[in-house]
Amino acid sequence: MVEGPLVLKLFLFDVDGTLILTGGAGLRALALAFADLYGVEKGTEGVDVAGRIDTAIFRAALAKHGLPEADFEAQVARFRDAYCRHLEHTLPEATGGRVLPGVRELLTALHGREDVRLSLTTGNFRRGAELKLSYYGLWQFFDDGAFAEDTEDRSELVAIARRRLLDEQKAGQSVVYVVGDTAHDVAAARANGAVAVAVASGFSGVEQLRATSPDFLFPDFSDWRGVLAALGITA
Repeated sequence: MVEGPLVLKLFLFDVDGTLILTGGAGLRALALAFADLYGVEKGTEGVDVAGRIDTAIFRAALAKHGLPEADFEAQVARFRDAYCRHLEHTLPEATGGRVLPGVRELLTALHGREDVRLSLTTGNFRRGAELKLSYYGLWQFFDDGAFAEDTEDRSELVAIARRRLLDEQKAGQSVVYVVGDTAHDVAAARANGAVAVAVASGFSGVEQLRATSPDFLFPDFSDWRGVLAALGITA
């Protein structure tokens, strides 16, 4: 019997609220970085951050305080560097940060399989994602991805990550799963013809996510074997 071509399963994971919670370390680092650059205390407070991209959060904070966007890319680079510098300290200082239920077990079961690639589509800056996931011992599971430096549009994050990780042949023999905890993640999956996997472990509850009609919806990943079974993957 001749087997057909291997169907590659590309998983694109969000970070905050999907894989980990940082106990507010990320929000504090954003605020401290903004204060460093613009002298505005709590300058990012009140800016919508759930499912948003760091670059867009920064742009919204500038607008909120009437600050100019001139030479925006250079401003973003300075903000990113200040943010990451603070994040190195706020991560160990925060209380309540943790890897979310079942995440480590799920990633361990998927990692290294011939038919699976694990990657990221996150609103974090690349270095921010690395700092957070390294602190919680998860960074080594992932290959590349798309980050805040790439775009301010979450749907484009998915498209960028797919191009980076799949050549033309593999793209035609693959299934892409977008895994996240907000309506933005579900919308990004829909915009790219990907499978939307929603998890209510972060910013959005089960009913809020159900209203977005994801392909799969889990309260969390504590039953990681059940998650794999639902996705049609043999553990």
